[in-house]
Amino acid sequence: MFKTIKAEEFNENIFNMIGKDWLLVAAEKEGKANAMTASWGGAGIMWGKPAAFVFIRPQRYTKEFVDFSDRFSLSVLGDKYRKELNYFGTVSGRDEDKIAKTGLKISHTNNTPYFDDSKIVIICRKLFAQKLEMESFIDKTLIDKWYPQKDFHTMYVAEIEEILIRE
Repeated sequence: MFKTIKAEEFNENIFNMIGKDWLLVAAEKEGKANAMTASWGGAGIMWGKPAAFVFIRPQRYTKEFVDFSDRFSLSVLGDKYRKELNYFGTVSGRDEDKIAKTGLKISHTNNTPYFDDSKIVIICRKLFAQKLEMESFIDKTLIDKWYPQKDFHTMYVAEIEEILIRE
């Protein structure tokens, strides 16, 4: 069972949540949900709204779903689900139904898919998307380290509409 809280009531450590726990980014396209593991992102205030920032590489199948939809979810499952999180990060939904294979269950709020087993769910409405460009990097060493194939992420800025916390 989840309870809904306002963004300003959210007290979780965002650094641990993203960098240690990881997130599942999920969206839906034409009645089918897909998700991917994410360990890059952030949260804060943008354009006067509580916002989340996520980054998706162009070859990720989930990007098609995020691009298609107005909304996506960020689900935090925690260490108990590390095996499933690794699986979501290494197998493409183009090749198989990752959600069915892991046995994780999907629910919806505001027509947005999220994972039932989550301890935290953040429902996001897209506001902005832009591909990172080589010319914009000030520290050029990041390009060789993180983008040897020049497959730059698209950055999405999304308003946090709803936060669900497991009771």
